[in-house]
Amino acid sequence: MLDEDQAAAPKEYVRRLDEASDHLAELADVLTAEEEVGRVLQRSVDQLVESVPGADMASVTVLSGDAGETVASSNERVWAIDSDQYATGDGPCLEASRTREVVRVGVEEAHERWPGFARSARAAGVASYLCHPLFIDEEFAGSLNLYSEQPHGFSDFDVALLRLYITAASATIANARRYAKARTLAEHLHKALDSRALIDQAIGIVMSRRGIGAEQAFDELARESQNNNIKLRDLAARVVDGASRQRR
Repeated sequence: MLDEDQAAAPKEYVRRLDEASDHLAELADVLTAEEEVGRVLQRSVDQLVESVPGADMASVTVLSGDAGETVASSNERVWAIDSDQYATGDGPCLEASRTREVVRVGVEEAHERWPGFARSARAAGVASYLCHPLFIDEEFAGSLNLYSEQPHGFSDFDVALLRLYITAASATIANARRYAKARTLAEHLHKALDSRALIDQAIGIVMSRRGIGAEQAFDELARESQNNNIKLRDLAARVVDGASRQRR
């Protein structure tokens, strides 16, 4: 016959899975209101602290070359912990990011391997941690890091729960990145079209003034741009502005 604790365990797991499912559903709706990648990441760490009982703090590490950077955090204490390992070039977040393997261990066990990180974590009241690789694409790779004030604060169930969460969150982050890239591309195209229209106006003005063809007018503008070290768009704007003033 099951004792009280054994009977309660499955119910606790179900409750935690239900909470995680609710948070994942919330995260899936983030893009409708929060397109920025930074906000998606911040929402992720805040929800993880609520979803994983052993997690007192969370952060996201992103690799830039071999160096790491914390781009979202649920608590200011985490910034100091993460920064110390980045300064030494080694630590659990960096290892999870580089090897794409889960890193889970108590801070005391990590003292010989990562002394700088262990000192910083201990000073911040952290006793154990769990770092899971977070890979979106070749430009966005890092780890999602959980910190607990309790020794051995993370179980196999917590690892499985975090893996489930990251699978869903990765899709949301990837979508946010695609949205941001598309928006940036649209802005660049808009600027390019504006520049082309301005340059075409300037070519027309030079053609009218000099009685030459479009190709020659463009060559003249290009030479002047190069000789005076002025961007072609800026030179075109001057020509158009000057012609506009003369007509007044």
